[in-house]
Amino acid sequence: MDLVPALQEPLKKVLGPATAKVMAEHLGLHTVGDLLHHYPRRYEERGQLTHLADLPMDEHVTVVAQVADARLHTFASSRAPRGKGQRLEVTITDGSGRLQLVFFNAGVHKPHKELLPGTRAMFAGKVSVFNRRLQLNHPAYELLRGDSEETVEAWAGALIPIYPATAKLESWKIGKAVQTVLPSAQEAVDPLPDSLREGRGLVSLPEALLKIHRPQTKADIADARSRLKWDEAFVLQVALARRRHADAQLPAVARRPRPDGILAAFDDRLPFTLTEGQQKVSKEIFADLATEHPMHRLLQGEVGSGKTLVALRAMLAVVDAGGQAAMLAPTEVLAQQHHRSVTEMMGELAEGGMLGGAEDATKVVLLTGSMGAAARRKALLDLATGEAGIVIGTHALIEDKVQFHDLGLVVVDEQHRFGVEQRDALRGKGKQSPHLLVMTATPIPRTVAMTVFGDLETSVLDQLPAGRSPIASHVVPAADKPHFLARAWERVREEVANGHQAYVVCPRIGDEELDPKKAGKSAEDDAEKRPPLAVLDVAEQLARGPLEGLKVEVLHGRMHPDDKDAVMRRFAAGETDVLVATTVIEVGVNVPNATAMVIMDADRFGVSQLHQLRGRVGRGSAPGLCLLVTEMPEASAARQRLNAVASTLDGFELSRIDLEQRREGDVLGQAQSGARSSLRVLAVIEDEEIIAEAREEAAKVVAADPELERLPDLRTALDALLDEEREQYLEKG
Repeated sequence: MDLVPALQEPLKKVLGPATAKVMAEHLGLHTVGDLLHHYPRRYEERGQLTHLADLPMDEHVTVVAQVADARLHTFASSRAPRGKGQRLEVTITDGSGRLQLVFFNAGVHKPHKELLPGTRAMFAGKVSVFNRRLQLNHPAYELLRGDSEETVEAWAGALIPIYPATAKLESWKIGKAVQTVLPSAQEAVDPLPDSLREGRGLVSLPEALLKIHRPQTKADIADARSRLKWDEAFVLQVALARRRHADAQLPAVARRPRPDGILAAFDDRLPFTLTEGQQKVSKEIFADLATEHPMHRLLQGEVGSGKTLVALRAMLAVVDAGGQAAMLAPTEVLAQQHHRSVTEMMGELAEGGMLGGAEDATKVVLLTGSMGAAARRKALLDLATGEAGIVIGTHALIEDKVQFHDLGLVVVDEQHRFGVEQRDALRGKGKQSPHLLVMTATPIPRTVAMTVFGDLETSVLDQLPAGRSPIASHVVPAADKPHFLARAWERVREEVANGHQAYVVCPRIGDEELDPKKAGKSAEDDAEKRPPLAVLDVAEQLARGPLEGLKVEVLHGRMHPDDKDAVMRRFAAGETDVLVATTVIEVGVNVPNATAMVIMDADRFGVSQLHQLRGRVGRGSAPGLCLLVTEMPEASAARQRLNAVASTLDGFELSRIDLEQRREGDVLGQAQSGARSSLRVLAVIEDEEIIAEAREEAAKVVAADPELERLPDLRTALDALLDEEREQYLEKG
């Protein structure tokens, strides 16, 4: 890669092996360039103190505060039985709150001399609770001596950058390392074309790097951030624009439905009319299918907005045109469910080659990993001969053995559960690139769609079909108000007495080995380290206790597929009153008679996941009820998250909240892998405008110069962003 050597210099040469090793292992920083792009999280002003009042539990924090009080105690312990143990308790304050620092035994001497009342310092450590008070154990600290010119210089005058740090490497040590490599910033290659940079009044990249790490004023920080945001947005959008440009060059077979074919016959059978949204989205899809380049479209729709129907009509259009369509589902339960609902919707049109099948009928086959050998052979033969126009399956569809006669369309359900490699393998099954339709019920804010799915065109189904009922959601604070939980079980009994059914969802199955270290690791769950509630335990307790006498069954991912299917069939037929399940019911499960859902330990689930789960009730004419049970205290962030879910049914609003809380993850790499984000200053929610403008600029640049021959510095930046893994990720689109 043709990067400027100064920025490629390994950190171990510049900072020494010990520091470089910690930076590589804990922060993923390997070169001078990596360190220069490790930006401060925020800045402290000397003279203005941090908010100790809202420190997060269990997290590594850096605070600037003043010592209010310091006391040395002696105590007896197994190590110091004669009362020779020493404990130094230092209280620090910042005006918003107080925090206790604790040092023990040999560790008390230095802080006892240095941390005198009135002293100001930066402290770094992990926040824990002792005797219901927040404290830092043996924090690292750096004194801020305002009178010493040299220290003030070292901390860059008035603004002290606070870096994302780790227990092994405090913020100020990172700051000192940055100081060492900062001169190299002069050699940074500027990826933005001059015309774009000057047109938007952005500072140069070397200047931006200098200002973000050593700002003299708040205006410096603002200049640097707006420039660096543009870099991230623009380089990313250029990568996506090149992907779209390359896709537009690929050949595909145009698939146009016959006016009197299977699609027309299917539409005639429908007992209802399509919503306006369904008609509009179908039109967009049919227009794409009629072109000689592969469609790449993302179909977003709230739970229950009728995405499956829209996808089925697209598949029938392809069958009409002589091709085959494949639908991929993330789980066997969902594949079986889709197969059932598609064959029910199609009726005799799904009975191709059978007695009683309609004239235009085709075969709809199911292909999953757990099928018997004979059924599997038959399904594979139907696909290879073209007898089956539609196949629905799981990852089993992408195995080498599976051959298609003429694959024209791939529909992927629930994109976020389905790896890019798998989509790519399936696309390779067509003689030419098949058309691709990706569906998701997780609403994605517009900017995220432009960023994460920037190579896909987007269609949105935002109307719910007639007949869907409202869902009331409530938080049940089980620890503060145990009688609320008792009332929740009464409500479930009332729903069953009225002829309805209920789900109870738990985070865990219950037969797995628990890692004692991780057992209770929820950020705010410090006071009570208990493992998440499990399906097998809860089902047994309910059947013996509050739901005694009702028919209770369990469903989870480790059951044999046939058993899962049998449980789902009994529940769908109304033979089971209460289904205690893991999140296997999160997508696609459709039982209109299920009206109530109780989600146990709801704080252990993400916002979007709770919204998905809730969408399983209220699918019939009776109103739905969703109860979010939690033991989290009222002031905790987890409770605020649950209150947000309870207060709105708008999935787009919730996905914004979810994203703000989770941050973006690595939008190019495996999105939630927890790897270091390729977005360091760009926030996909707040910076909507920059992303939209960068997308336009990128499209212009790529249209004029697809290979970026006239912009070698942009090409270099692109190579740096798209290391091999990400390059492949985009390639596979």
